[in-house]
Amino acid sequence: MTHTDARVPQTPQATPAGRRLPLLDVLRGVAILGTLMTNVWIFTGPGAEWGALESGMSTGPVESTFGVLANGKFLSLLTILFGVGLAIQYDSARRRGQPWPGRYRWRALFLFAEGTVHFVLVFAWDVLMGYAVTALLVAWLLTRSERAQRRVMWWAAGIHLAVMCLLTAALAATGDGTDDGVPEDVVDLYAHGSYPAQIAFRLENALALRMEPVLTFFLLLFLFLLGVRLFRAGAFGADETGRRLRSRLLAWGIGLGLPLNAAAALAGPDLFLLARYGTAPLLALGYIGLVGAVVDRVRRPGPLMTGLTSVGRTALSGYVLQNALCVLISYGIGLGLAERLDGTGPWWVVALWATVCAVLMAGSTLWLRRFSTGPLESVQKWALRR
Repeated sequence: MTHTDARVPQTPQATPAGRRLPLLDVLRGVAILGTLMTNVWIFTGPGAEWGALESGMSTGPVESTFGVLANGKFLSLLTILFGVGLAIQYDSARRRGQPWPGRYRWRALFLFAEGTVHFVLVFAWDVLMGYAVTALLVAWLLTRSERAQRRVMWWAAGIHLAVMCLLTAALAATGDGTDDGVPEDVVDLYAHGSYPAQIAFRLENALALRMEPVLTFFLLLFLFLLGVRLFRAGAFGADETGRRLRSRLLAWGIGLGLPLNAAAALAGPDLFLLARYGTAPLLALGYIGLVGAVVDRVRRPGPLMTGLTSVGRTALSGYVLQNALCVLISYGIGLGLAERLDGTGPWWVVALWATVCAVLMAGSTLWLRRFSTGPLESVQKWALRR
């Protein structure tokens, strides 16, 4: 520890020490599998990762429905939950009177390294690198006053919305929202190119492929701090306070977020940025309320609830594995189904998403019967202990 670490005072907290909040595991599972609802169209589209940057998602009715329900929503949900996890770790340090950020800085740096490896070897649209950088800032902000945290949170929201509005206006004015197609050499790279060639392509175009976390940094900051506030307010508890807060999230998030997201999607590609990064977080809050309402009514968890909980407890491993599976199934270095089934319609993509979700739920459930954490989570703990 260094002299710059803040010694966190031991003060009472609302959540009892050592008690796990079951809803958080379910929400993490939903968020992990929900992000694949968007990413699966990236893996299976022409040009894959670069194709999504060039032309976005397809605009058929099935793809559009997936977009309204998933595009940016589960990414926002996952970001909020990452902020919740950060608040839990801060509270754990507070109970023990340990310095903060202290060892958490090593955890964030290790997460950045994991994200870098994931970006280079698996998937260009990695979220872990952006989370790691944001987590370092938010970890420091947690040592400031709640007033300072609120000020930063709302300033971040305002700056983000202003940037998205300006970029949207620029795209509409220049007409860059039109689809010019994906270069044939890029399509061929993912359909027939070698694995080393794909890695080299990501590295050569790293600046463009890593632009999303840069453009959305203030959104990440806002959602991290929002997750902290929701956790401290008791929004994830099984008590009456938690149910009341989740009812409000359900009413406002679904009631306002769903029509706004549908309107943004129907407006066409010119509003893509506002749809993915503007209205999506509102619907993500509605999903927290919706999933919470379902969990509150489940008395005896079945295979679906058990599977979601297991994926949530192995979230990092599940996130990387689902992307690796889609690479091996879709790209030419594996089964190459993206090219073989091109033009056959969207339903095989929906089937791919459902199959990967089922594999993750079954696999994580079986894994946790023998081990307490997921494989990548275990590697992370081992590395940080050393």
